[in-house]
Amino acid sequence: MKVLFDTNIILDVLLNRAEFVDLSARLVSAVENKAIEGFLCATTITTLDYLLTKAKNREKARIEIGKLLSLFQIASVTTVVLELAVHSDFKDFEDAVQYYAGECIAMDGLVTRNPKDFKQALLPIYTPQELWGIIDLQ
Repeated sequence: MKVLFDTNIILDVLLNRAEFVDLSARLVSAVENKAIEGFLCATTITTLDYLLTKAKNREKARIEIGKLLSLFQIASVTTVVLELAVHSDFKDFEDAVQYYAGECIAMDGLVTRNPKDFKQALLPIYTPQELWGIIDLQ
C-alpha cells in the first residue's frame, strides 16, 4: 500500500507532540517495517527543514531530514503537479500540491490529521486512526 504522509504526521513525531506522537510514530514504524510504502511530498522536506531548524537547530534538522530520506520515498513536485494544484478546487495550495504529487505516483491514499483539508480528493484520505486500523489488520 502506497501512502503519502501529510507534513503534520511527520511533525508529530519529530517535535514529539504529546497528543499525537504515539500513533504517528506507529505509522512511521509501519513504513520502517515495510508494512506500507511511505512517501513524502518534496515540499514536505523543505517545510520540515525550515520548521525543525527553528524548533531545534540546523544540524539537528539536517540529521532528521537525512533519516526521513532513508526511510521514505519522495513524491516529486513537477510542472504537472503544480498545474493540477493551481487549477484544483483545493482551498490550500500546499495541500493541493501534496495531494497531486501523491496522485502522480499512484498513491493508494494519504494520511493526515486534517482530512477536511482534502475534501476535493478522489483518492482515499485516512486519519491516523483509520490507517492504523487497516495496517493492524494486515
